[in-house]
Amino acid sequence: MMRSLFSGVSGLQNHQTRMDVIGNNISNINTTGFKRNRVNFQDIIYQQLQGAARPTEDLGGVNPKEVGLGMSIASIDTLHIQGSLQSTGVATDLAITGQGFFVLEDMGQQLFTRAGAFSIDADGVLVNPANGMKVQGWMAREVEGYTVLDVSRPVEQLDIPVGGKDPAKETTMIQFACNLDKRTAELPEDPTGDQILRSTWSTTIKIYDSFGDEHDLQIEFTRVPGVVNSWNATVNVNPQSELPTNATIGFGDEAPDVGGPTTFVVNFSNNGTLLSAEDGAGNVSGASGMVQMYVAYDVQTSTPNEDGTLVRQQFVLNLGEVGGFNNSITQYAEASSSKAVEQDGRPMGYLDDFQIDSSGIITGVFSNGSTRVLGQVAMATFPNQGGLEKAGDNTFRVSNNSGMANIGPSGIAGKGKIVAGTLEMSNVDMADQFVDMIVTQRGFQANSRTIQTADQLLQELLTLKR
Repeated sequence: MMRSLFSGVSGLQNHQTRMDVIGNNISNINTTGFKRNRVNFQDIIYQQLQGAARPTEDLGGVNPKEVGLGMSIASIDTLHIQGSLQSTGVATDLAITGQGFFVLEDMGQQLFTRAGAFSIDADGVLVNPANGMKVQGWMAREVEGYTVLDVSRPVEQLDIPVGGKDPAKETTMIQFACNLDKRTAELPEDPTGDQILRSTWSTTIKIYDSFGDEHDLQIEFTRVPGVVNSWNATVNVNPQSELPTNATIGFGDEAPDVGGPTTFVVNFSNNGTLLSAEDGAGNVSGASGMVQMYVAYDVQTSTPNEDGTLVRQQFVLNLGEVGGFNNSITQYAEASSSKAVEQDGRPMGYLDDFQIDSSGIITGVFSNGSTRVLGQVAMATFPNQGGLEKAGDNTFRVSNNSGMANIGPSGIAGKGKIVAGTLEMSNVDMADQFVDMIVTQRGFQANSRTIQTADQLLQELLTLKR
């Protein structure tokens, strides 16, 4: 008789636990990145009234007689099912499609979350504003003038200093890819009027010195009289300036000294592609490969060196590849143009904005027009994500059964993609929870009836003595 009482008690207790889990699910129906829980029941030990007997020649086998002693909770599972994505338009709001967690640092402890409602604090650090936990990733570094993003290093906090400075960078390379109108080469050797304009083409591009000062680089092309496929070119830096820049140009590992040549000759093949170039000193480019000339000029606004000379700046003037046409200077029967002229210098700027792509790479947008990789958001996956322990604040921590965190960039080794400007909603299904609530309520009522009936039976037993 007492067994049924305790079986009913175990049913009441465990259905109450199930109701607690359902209540927690429903209360977090609008919690960003929340993963719902599910309760599974199992029966517990049995009292054996009679053991099993094997068959004999005279009698068949006998099954055991056992009375159960109630039920218990088998597991409370966290269901890591993808939640719906809600667009917010906030650049620092991040969501994950697929497997993986964002990595947070809480006073030296690593925690993991699917809730990507992040923002930037007063120090420019990407954090969870609800609790100050710092989002982890990798910061880009400058190595020999190149931006390097090394994801093999340990993760660190991500700094996005909006309003921070981007240093000026001197121009070191100019990709020159204009077209010179071949039809001007068919003009008489002594043109007049409009023919003079047609046989001369000038192009100007902005370049920058190491201070971020802007200069005008002008290259003027004039066809060589009597030569169909050759053009003279004159290089000037700040041609309108009253102070000379002492520009020079030539082949070699570096530009010639001050007072060197400022002109060169460009030669084309009969099909309009670049053939060769010759500087003012008579040096000729190779028969193949890139045609590159070095240009140097003095920065008049600089402080003179100890020997009285001014700061010299130099850059490579890349005319293109011999025989090439996409990124090379050409001579076709089309109007002269200066398209696809590029240079790699820039003035000083300030970080105005930033963007986060599907790989978690953070790209800064600066007021000087340049863009630069700032860092990358890290993601973590686990051999058994269901084994993670909930640590509150929408976070999880590693447990003995979750396995170690595999931290790396998104989209690699089973990790999902990052979607910026969106948040992952809770994966709680209200209809499912309400149905589960009804089932739980009925189970609780049925167990209470078991206790009530057992109590009535005990009461009948007590009345026998009367």
